[in-house]
Amino acid sequence: MATMESGQTAEAARRTPERGSAPVVTVRGARATLGSRPVLRGIDLTVHSGEVVALLGANGSGKSTAVRSVIGQVPLTDGEITLFSTPLRRFRDWARVGYVPQRTTAASGVPATVREVVASGRLSRTRFGLPGKGDRAAVERAIDLVGLTDRAKDSVDALSGGQHQRVLIARALAAGPELLIMDEPMAGVDLASQDILAATLREQVSAGTTVLLVLHELGPLEPLIDRSVVLRDGCVVHDGPPPRAAGRHAVPGHDPDPLTNPGCHPHAAGEPLRTGLLT
Repeated sequence: MATMESGQTAEAARRTPERGSAPVVTVRGARATLGSRPVLRGIDLTVHSGEVVALLGANGSGKSTAVRSVIGQVPLTDGEITLFSTPLRRFRDWARVGYVPQRTTAASGVPATVREVVASGRLSRTRFGLPGKGDRAAVERAIDLVGLTDRAKDSVDALSGGQHQRVLIARALAAGPELLIMDEPMAGVDLASQDILAATLREQVSAGTTVLLVLHELGPLEPLIDRSVVLRDGCVVHDGPPPRAAGRHAVPGHDPDPLTNPGCHPHAAGEPLRTGLLT
């Protein structure tokens, strides 16, 4: 695939949102603490409709806290978050948001089949909790997208780590979300599952889904990334094209100009709430 001089792939460049396109996620001056430790120190972040944005950074940089604050799992001590132009404190349309948490088991210790777990992701769209024909079709399609049709009746306890992750992604996709938030979807996933997950995400992006994801490294998802936002110590130190995959500038958290940008500023312009999301 051709690569732009800026480091942005040609595929991603074709999806770059037009100026003035509606923001799906807006984070302004976000500050958060875990215990007594400041984790987010005033970050700004905007994700536009149809955009794929990767949060990069070293362990402890605040990446996971940032996405968890977007869905209301981590309350802010200062700042504001809006989803689909609605302040987070008033946002209720969680069927528009799919969330894939970090390092968890699909059934959370409760015996369940792949189909049952994926079907639970459809609850936000069912009427009175009763699935209809369309709901069942959406579940089967989500299972097929992640390549687990032949395991649909199996207990999730019998799956590998990579297959567990595919179940979680299928659960998030079952509701047909407009915004997909994923926290390190490739962590601990075998190469075969990585390829399947990359293909699944590519199909969602082609359909117009907006994606915000935490990554330790870009890996097979690199061609899909429009923008990377690099965090260090709870601050944004880069917001722009993904780092080139070579040399020290590719290391998450590297600040290419610490003299002119030493603080929490990007290099390029540009009690927990009840969310209804399964975690």
